[in-house]
Amino acid sequence: MKFTKREVRDLIISVVVLSLIFCSFDVSLFATTLFVMFAVFISHEILGHKLVAQHFECEAEYRMWPFGLLLGLVTSFLGFVFVAPGAVYITPNVRKNFAFQVSKLGRREFGLIAFAGPFVNVIIGTALLIVNYIHPWDMFALAAELSFFLAIFNMIPFPPLDGEKIIRWDRRLWLVLFASSLAGYLILIFV
Repeated sequence: MKFTKREVRDLIISVVVLSLIFCSFDVSLFATTLFVMFAVFISHEILGHKLVAQHFECEAEYRMWPFGLLLGLVTSFLGFVFVAPGAVYITPNVRKNFAFQVSKLGRREFGLIAFAGPFVNVIIGTALLIVNYIHPWDMFALAAELSFFLAIFNMIPFPPLDGEKIIRWDRRLWLVLFASSLAGYLILIFV
């Protein structure tokens, strides 16, 4: 898996800004939130979207969206969070033998690429929910909460979020993934 300098820079900036937002600018919580956000966000974007896109022989690169990060900062001061830090941009053109070969991505492939990010978050959230039940620790709970939150937010079925691509591909899988995300989050919050 290759990363450009721009991609690494954009990932770092996104993780730092998201950490500031989700720790509510509390310096005492920043290091913990940064560690958790790094694991949860990077897993979603890289182990989810980028890895699956590359499986389909596409070029894939995370790019931050400065306006979406600014929107997150502003809304966090208004008492709620709406942040769109960026996305993995997928190019279905692949270089092979000094020429370009166009990869044909259909609705299924785009759906699977979109599905992968929230799915990774549900797996991480569920694992941490179980571990936190057996061995309670604030960092497990925080990581599970942010993981489920990221999955729920991304499952909103409006462009450019993952949910829109998934629901267009397979409504049943969208419903299962959304319900799993929401159930995990509610269990963590209320149990």
